[in-house]
Amino acid sequence: ETVVASDICLNMALGFLGHCMENLLLDQVFWLSHLDDEDVGIEVLINEEALHLMYRGILMQEESFFAKCTENQVFESMSSGCELLLDQGHIHIFEPPSSGSEWTVQSLADGSRGSISKPALEPVIPFHQWFLKSCPENILMSTGEMVCEFPFQFAVGSCLAVVEYEGCGPDELSFERGDCVEIVGFLVSCFEWFVGKHAETGRVGLVKTSLVKPSESVNESSEFFLKGEDRSLFKDQCIEEETFHLIKKISQTDIGAVYKLDKLDIPDSPHISRQSSASSSNESDPMRKELQSKISVFLSGVKEPHVTPSVTQSEERQAEHGDSQPFSERRDSCFPVDSEDENNHSPDSFQSLLEFLNCSEYKQEFKDLYDFSLLFLHSMFQGFADDEELVSYLGLAREMARKKKSHWAQTRICFLLGKLCAKKYKFSQARVYFEEALSVAKEQFMDIFLLKAIYTNLGAIYLKQKNKDKYLTTFERIAAFLMGIPNYICSTEQEPEILKYILKKAVLAQNKVAEARTCFLLARLYTRLNQSQRALPFIERLQILAKEFSLISKEKPSDCYLALGQVYSEKYLPHLSVSSIKHASLHSSATFMDCLRGIGFVIENTPRLYSLGKCGISVPTQVAPYLRRALSFTVDREDQQPCQTLSLCLSQLHQRHSMFDKAIRYMHAVIDKKSWPVSSEAVNALIYLAWLYILNNQHHFALDILTSMLVSFSETCTDLQKGVVYNMSGIALKYSSDIKQAAESYQKAMHTCEFKHNQAIAQANFGFLCLHTGTRDLAELSLVKAVELFSELEDVTHEVNFITVLLELGQYYVSRMQLEKGRIYYEWAFLMAIKANLTDCQLQATRQLSHFYNTVYPNQAQCIIYNEYQLSLVRKAGDKNQEGEILETISQLYFSLGTERAYRSALEYTKRSLGIFIDLKKKEKEAYAWLQAGKIYHILQQNELVDLYIQVAQDCGVSTGDMYFNLELLELAGDVFFNGSLDRDKAILFYRDRALPIAMKTGNVRAQLRLSNKLVELLMQMKLYGDAVEHAQAALAISISLGEQLNERVAFHRLAAVYHCLRQYELAEHYYLKALSLCSSPLQFDEETLYYVKVYQTLGDMIFYDLKVKDFLILLSIIQIFIMQLPINIPFIQCCLSE
Repeated sequence: ETVVASDICLNMALGFLGHCMENLLLDQVFWLSHLDDEDVGIEVLINEEALHLMYRGILMQEESFFAKCTENQVFESMSSGCELLLDQGHIHIFEPPSSGSEWTVQSLADGSRGSISKPALEPVIPFHQWFLKSCPENILMSTGEMVCEFPFQFAVGSCLAVVEYEGCGPDELSFERGDCVEIVGFLVSCFEWFVGKHAETGRVGLVKTSLVKPSESVNESSEFFLKGEDRSLFKDQCIEEETFHLIKKISQTDIGAVYKLDKLDIPDSPHISRQSSASSSNESDPMRKELQSKISVFLSGVKEPHVTPSVTQSEERQAEHGDSQPFSERRDSCFPVDSEDENNHSPDSFQSLLEFLNCSEYKQEFKDLYDFSLLFLHSMFQGFADDEELVSYLGLAREMARKKKSHWAQTRICFLLGKLCAKKYKFSQARVYFEEALSVAKEQFMDIFLLKAIYTNLGAIYLKQKNKDKYLTTFERIAAFLMGIPNYICSTEQEPEILKYILKKAVLAQNKVAEARTCFLLARLYTRLNQSQRALPFIERLQILAKEFSLISKEKPSDCYLALGQVYSEKYLPHLSVSSIKHASLHSSATFMDCLRGIGFVIENTPRLYSLGKCGISVPTQVAPYLRRALSFTVDREDQQPCQTLSLCLSQLHQRHSMFDKAIRYMHAVIDKKSWPVSSEAVNALIYLAWLYILNNQHHFALDILTSMLVSFSETCTDLQKGVVYNMSGIALKYSSDIKQAAESYQKAMHTCEFKHNQAIAQANFGFLCLHTGTRDLAELSLVKAVELFSELEDVTHEVNFITVLLELGQYYVSRMQLEKGRIYYEWAFLMAIKANLTDCQLQATRQLSHFYNTVYPNQAQCIIYNEYQLSLVRKAGDKNQEGEILETISQLYFSLGTERAYRSALEYTKRSLGIFIDLKKKEKEAYAWLQAGKIYHILQQNELVDLYIQVAQDCGVSTGDMYFNLELLELAGDVFFNGSLDRDKAILFYRDRALPIAMKTGNVRAQLRLSNKLVELLMQMKLYGDAVEHAQAALAISISLGEQLNERVAFHRLAAVYHCLRQYELAEHYYLKALSLCSSPLQFDEETLYYVKVYQTLGDMIFYDLKVKDFLILLSIIQIFIMQLPINIPFIQCCLSE
């Protein structure tokens, strides 16, 4: 729970929540539809006070947590019993009481523990909570004051010495009182030392913070980077050439080699418009003339290939840095170790080594000496069998340096010996060498990198040996170097632990700028150690601090976000990775390379969001903003190849989502460029443009392009390219209503190309043409031939077209009522789609099979199976709209089975659809789902939930503000009880008191009629005959006004029945006779005859029992005459006569 709360706070601070919600809630088309709207997105607002309360509540459940005092407080020490002070603003460890009101508190200054009741505290932020808990106790607890007395927390400039000081060693700076000391790097008030430079002598060394005071030039720094420091945390592996190779690879199509299947008339075909052609066939149309002119210029420019010489970035870098070689690859300063003559080394054998090492200042060649990876073992020495031989050799060299008083050589050799001993876990011996290295020098250290390396390794030894007094003192000096030395060399793997001590002091001192710098150093160190997972929390904290203090560098505003995106990608956190890259690559000051990095990251991570790769989507639309931004940088470039590549990729993205106008616009940007490295690519671009015009129902524009290509490349065009053009021309001619020319083009396409897959597609297109013209037998022959050709192919790349043809052939057979054949082709297509893992094709096949088993050949079990499989596919694709619709369909299918188990399954699916409709804010669908759930609960006799669900459904209906929808919903709510066997009287409340007034208000006469009839039946069942009369009369009046004889006859009969129940026999007789008078004459159906007889029987009963016997005899004679004239003999009538 603590992790969840901290993650919410972290992602909110980093600005990720909105972007993550966009990826979760917005569909793929959104990114293309709002490509021009930079500010469109989701803004997330969180009640920070409620979040803070939740965070505090979670901490209270833990054993202990860190918090700072909000006021001065006194607590009683557990060891001494004395009263100790908790200073306001200081951080301590608090343990909530398990019982009672006494809290346990532990001071971080000296580790003392005590108790206090009702402490005034404020928990530290989640990062500080995590970091302080991860610190070992020996680092966490320290002695002395946390903050030095200096008026600036993070100072730059110069300061004045307040006392005379003589340095205790060559690492410390000596000065007189009043001397000016320049701050090298930063002076951090919470650390005891800083690196200073004497203004007069120019010497550099460590200076105690307590011995100086600020001068007029001192000011608070808002920047935590040192001048000339490498600020990069992002391991840049992105090369422009490689990125464009990736974009070209994912944008490659088979447009110039594979025929296109005509799917424009196929129902449910993805991304295809099925409208009739709206293009102009007028030759004088200005748009067509402009296109013809542009195509003519383009074709003339690509007849002879033009290759633009270019130098790749890698070649440029090689030429630029050809002479620069890292020291580790050079052998200029490599020294032999003669292991055979170990005891007879002459002084001259060490001369070159000592001369090399005896330098007071830092040289680039020393980098391998100080690096933690011990590069010097291979770059400086050769000829030794193992480390022991090298240690022996260096030991002799150390003695020789001591004798010759080569102090700097001796210092560096001691350092190397210490490193080798530490490698062998001989920590005590290593400590001796490191301490000697510090004491050898007789003059001021000029090599600050060496001094820092010695202290760091010595501090690591002290830490391993748990020598608290010494490592605390040493760490303070190391902190000074880290705050003053840019691009220092990491010299021990224990350096992160040292940096954590420094970070701990910055956190406890609440020095945010020092905290930011230390987080940067830790993040950079872990990154260079290839421990990016450990670097992550420090990069996150660094970005938050930089954002808080507006410290984002103008030079590289995106580096932290790029680093975060890289680590999130490695951790398989695609939402966070894409959000990070969006911040980095779409920043206002982002560069062309930032956009390219963004493209690479999005292509890698976005398919993971909804498993898009499994759905056949190679390039997600989230990459569109990055492509668009990168394209804006390429407009003025001399090399137009990147512009063409980016435009082509954008065009394909828009085409996949049926945004053909924009796709055409981007393709015009492609063909407008004059330089084409390969003529075949230019031809493919034209073919693709023609295809876009076909998809956009501008078939005459497509024909202009295709015809121009055949004329211009009649001699140089290959048979394959000609076949592609002929096949595409046939599609365009079909929708231009030139059927004869279309058929000829398809025939040419079939005979031009020898590839079987292209012949299959051309054959299928010819079959579709025959279906279009109504020649069904010829269409069947062509489609069956196409299926035969497809089934002989082994290449899986053509399975989409094969499945499409199978589905179309199945639909053809179903329309001819050859159901078994149709089912076979549907299931064949379905199995092919599963085998090829083609989600879109599986969806098409399952839709056809679901419709087949639901409507054509009813089979509820099969229909449920295919709908449930369709549901799993839609969920993978992340389409919530379709998911809700399918859940609703499955619920209805289970409901129709009528068993208790089926009702419970229907209820489960209804609730799942309800959740989706709530999320999508589809109020009408939501209301229906609530009502359906209530209906099922009513059938299951769980009456305590029925009223609740129906009431919520009503509330949803009211929230829509649509009175007609409310009327329908209220009537359906009444039907729940009306059609049931329990609580039927509740239907009256919905019909009479709620629905009927709305029907009268809206003037919905038919709804009034339905409601009145239902009310009459309900009231008669409840024996409320007086109330029923009113509604029966209303139903009669409405029926008469509508002039529909059947409704009028029913209304007369129902009113008569009511009066009969009220024992008003004259009125009942009158209305029964009115109902009979509306029957057709002569009677046409058996049912009418039965009705006629039954009414007369009812009249006879009334007369016999309630009126006069004379009237009954007259009526009986009429019935006998009527029956004798009937052409049929019905047992029921004979029964009536016998009575």
